[in-house]
Amino acid sequence: GGTAAIFIEPLELPPTLLIIGAGHVGQATAELGKWLGFRVILSDDRAELCNPEVVPNLDDYVVADPDEITAHVSINASTYIVAVTRGLPIDGKLFPPILASSAAYIGLIGSRRRWALTRDKLKSSGITEDALNRVHSPIGLELEAETPKEIAISILSEIIMRRRGGTGQPMRSSINETEA
Repeated sequence: GGTAAIFIEPLELPPTLLIIGAGHVGQATAELGKWLGFRVILSDDRAELCNPEVVPNLDDYVVADPDEITAHVSINASTYIVAVTRGLPIDGKLFPPILASSAAYIGLIGSRRRWALTRDKLKSSGITEDALNRVHSPIGLELEAETPKEIAISILSEIIMRRRGGTGQPMRSSINETEA
């Protein structure tokens, strides 16, 4: 006889970072995401870029056409999607299935003009305004980033800010500025 108290602490799984596009920025974002503790999945339709020899130690590599990504990857409310693709023809195919998902974050690299063109194409194909408003584009925080690694920092900074509820404002207070 006797009693015992058992405390169960739920295991929180790491969020998933799904990177679509395995070019220089995609590779840098994958490496940094892994370092930050995300479960990282890299996807591209080019097998020669999307493999462990090019970007080692990721959780998964999915060689697939962009419009087929949801058939290969389970996307849920803990998935952060980074689209660093090669342009409008790919984006037009990629976005309909991922906008139908419950992803926590969807971002697209590129200029405001690129997103405006992509948005117009998607809207004319029947994608709703609410769905289109889920996309963060241009992706990342304004850091004047230039190199792929700097751009990856900008992208993941925005994701961390959204995930944790940050403001993106400098942490230095105005009191410090008057003392400088």
